[in-house]
Amino acid sequence: MDAITAMTHAHAADARDAFSALLHQHRGIVFKVANSYAWLAEDRDDLAQEIAAQLWHAYPKYDLGRSFSTWMYRVALNVAISFVRSNSLRQRHHAMPLDDELHDVADANADDPETAQHIRLLQRFIARQEPLERALLLLYLEDRGQREIADILGISESNVSTKIGRLKQRIRTQL
Repeated sequence: MDAITAMTHAHAADARDAFSALLHQHRGIVFKVANSYAWLAEDRDDLAQEIAAQLWHAYPKYDLGRSFSTWMYRVALNVAISFVRSNSLRQRHHAMPLDDELHDVADANADDPETAQHIRLLQRFIARQEPLERALLLLYLEDRGQREIADILGISESNVSTKIGRLKQRIRTQL
């Protein structure tokens, strides 16, 4: 192996290690997005795997001057939206209620049954939304700022503000 080939392999190994560490540190993003866009366990697993693969594929284009989590959300949400649009998952997921695992999340995060019920109602509301609105709600509920949400979703800050306002109004009227 010549020196150039050795340097190339070393650089590739360094990039792989850096990506692996960042993915591990922010793995919750992959799971949140997969859980928000796929209700069946096998669909969630497939989606999480596809997100990780696309993150790896896009990693060489990642701009180190930008927030990794913002970039990661953008890639993950784009993959999830494409996944929903291109698979029969869309038809299956609109017809299915949230599974018990998601109900358990609500119960585990609530100290009282009324709060758990509100969480389940919100989860059902989110599940009925179109992919872009679902992504917006996911980011909003994570306390992401409007500028970051706009960057992740590729829409203007004023559009984010308008959509959040409309979603809040629908939540008030439907829940």
